[in-house]
Amino acid sequence: MRILHTMIRVGDLERSIAFYTQALGMKLLRQNDYPEGKFTLAFVGYGPESEQAVIELTYNYGVDHYDLGTGFGHIAIAVDDIHAACDRVRAFGGKVTREPGPMKHGTTVIAFVEDPDGYKIEFIEKKNR
Repeated sequence: MRILHTMIRVGDLERSIAFYTQALGMKLLRQNDYPEGKFTLAFVGYGPESEQAVIELTYNYGVDHYDLGTGFGHIAIAVDDIHAACDRVRAFGGKVTREPGPMKHGTTVIAFVEDPDGYKIEFIEKKNR
């Protein structure tokens, strides 16, 4: 068994695809439109779905935003250079909500950013730098 994907609902599919591919460096792996169901699915990730977990971006026709609720935490991404990753998000117009630094009660260097819909993404700097 393995994790296949995490699904999040987005208010503007093209904006979200641009953020995940351009600001976070993922690839658009596939996109399928389901007009009968009035939704579109786009899968983004760093590698093939057959080898890695990916993110499913779900756009429901006519819905431009969602309340995030309190149950969802964040998506975590390992990065080589956390400062460069945050700079890339800023350059794309994204929001860095926690600047890079050691986590509370630890030494792992982390940062938090938000995607265009407000979902939190944690960057964790790889230790082998």
